[in-house]
Amino acid sequence: MTILTAGLSVCGVLTCPHVAAGQDVDSLDVRMRPADTESALRLSGEADSLRLEYRFSDALQRYSEAVALLRDTSCLLSRSDSAVLEMIETRRLMAENGLAMKDYVSSPEVVARHTFSSKDFYLYYPMKDKSWRPVPNQLDSIQGHEYVNATYIPDGVSDIYFSAVDPGGARNIYHTVLNDTIWSAPVLLDESLTSSGDEIFPVFSVDGRTLYFSSSGLYGSGGYDLYKTVRDPSSGTWSVPENLGFPYSSPYDDLLYYNTPDGKYTIFASDRGCSGDSVTVYVLEYDSMPVRHSVDDPEELERIAALVPSDDPSGMDTGSPVRDEVEESPDIARYRAKMEEIRIIRDSIAAYGQALEEYRARLAEDPDSGEKEAVTREILKREGRLPVLQDSLERASASLQKIEMEFLFSGVVIDPDKVMAQADREMVGASANYVFSRLSPGEPVEMKVARPDPGFDYSFMILPEGRFAEDNEIPDGIVYQIQIFLLSRPATVSQIKGLSPVFHEKTSNGNYIYRAGLFRTYNDVLSSLNKVKKLGFKSAFIVAFNDGRQVSVQQARTAEASVKSAYQVRIVSSGDSLPELTITAIRQVTDRDIARVSEDGRTVFIVGPIEDEVTANKLESMVRITGVEDTEVVKIGN
Repeated sequence: MTILTAGLSVCGVLTCPHVAAGQDVDSLDVRMRPADTESALRLSGEADSLRLEYRFSDALQRYSEAVALLRDTSCLLSRSDSAVLEMIETRRLMAENGLAMKDYVSSPEVVARHTFSSKDFYLYYPMKDKSWRPVPNQLDSIQGHEYVNATYIPDGVSDIYFSAVDPGGARNIYHTVLNDTIWSAPVLLDESLTSSGDEIFPVFSVDGRTLYFSSSGLYGSGGYDLYKTVRDPSSGTWSVPENLGFPYSSPYDDLLYYNTPDGKYTIFASDRGCSGDSVTVYVLEYDSMPVRHSVDDPEELERIAALVPSDDPSGMDTGSPVRDEVEESPDIARYRAKMEEIRIIRDSIAAYGQALEEYRARLAEDPDSGEKEAVTREILKREGRLPVLQDSLERASASLQKIEMEFLFSGVVIDPDKVMAQADREMVGASANYVFSRLSPGEPVEMKVARPDPGFDYSFMILPEGRFAEDNEIPDGIVYQIQIFLLSRPATVSQIKGLSPVFHEKTSNGNYIYRAGLFRTYNDVLSSLNKVKKLGFKSAFIVAFNDGRQVSVQQARTAEASVKSAYQVRIVSSGDSLPELTITAIRQVTDRDIARVSEDGRTVFIVGPIEDEVTANKLESMVRITGVEDTEVVKIGN
């Protein structure tokens, strides 16, 4: 049962003035809910079409009309109407963003474009071959995304930035580093890079300072937009993501922004103007300082965003950034064709052989079946075909050998493997003076990745029913929380949507601030921020405290980095060595040194230093599980 007070405004939701104070909402006659959802959806659909045509002003008007229908304060919104209202409000914001973005439009020179399947379009980028590893893998275990079907992991790299699903179900950008043979537990990059949507396809600039990525939840005009953020090397923080603007971003899905290492091209993909399950990959001349200008005419803006290649190829290369590895010539082409012929014949022989085995097995299993005659005929037919294929293979092989002898006498040295690898690579777009060359997918990757250490207060949970903290005191030291809202009166349990624990603070003007959780590290609070946003607290943000006094998040992160406290786990042993099982348990938690000392006639093993108390306590528990009871955690340093 829901009890409302007439005229009360809670969290920006207006209640119906016709509802008596304390009246049960569920008892109201449905005639008190005349919100015209169907008309609102029709208006929203019209607005969507206008927004996709870059007619943002007209779209904004339609969205506003739809919102007005649903926000008729003479009634209460049903749950379904509320969901529709939220959806339309989100799209209205996209139209407002598009209206602002049209004042900063660039006009890049388009070299080429070609449409590919959305399932593997990234293989046509001039990146490192055999580096797109299929999902699922150890970094990204969730498959089925409409665009993200692989993770970019080149051989030999020691750190990886990648997109993966967080505990709240949204995709975020993570970072992992190789330590000897173990990859570190992946961590989220920064609060500013997270949203209620997905962040995908992170790619660094050539100088390694700027990170480009796509997001469906940050400031944009719809779908996935393209963004960049710059890392501050001194603080390790990232700048607020900047939308790359039109025509790179659009009201459609815009993906995988990449600048070629030679400094010539910018490449990205978009589903603008595409049929379902496909995207167009655009190749533009790289422009380090694009000139931006205002475009008021929607048709002009749509023309620019269409990114039609230039008719004048004089300023373009006559080849691709991914050039052929073997110089083409008539003789090489003849050699390659003969190799392809041999491969086809071998495949046919293998297929015939496999079919023969299957027919023979069917005949052996049931020799008296009604199909015996037909199966026997098929076996004889295929047995007669095999010698013909074998003869064709011998003749083709002899021709290939003859070509190779010609090369040998001419002093030409070729690598057959390289020739065939190039033959396998699909190339398109040569007529546009740019060749889209298909990369080979990478093999499934095998990585040893450390398990994420939860590290935060285990009382932070999302429960069927939320709980308020019994003690609102903030502990000493560096503490982070997630602020969820500010209200004019105390919140109810239903308003905190299952969060636990939720702390409150009454301000000097009588309002109430509500914050969730207690987190000792920035990475821990960042890991939980999106969980809170997914519950509907879209404006939630991180706050920080130092010894109970509120400080800026940057100050807290600086203080967190300067803390020198560490921990040791001391283990008293009855012998001169630890049991093998205990050592195995220790190595599952940490790779820190194990020192042996003698104290008062006892043998003591000291494991450390360990940076955080949570890991130290976990290690102590693991040791106790192996049967060693005399162990303790000792704090060292500050």
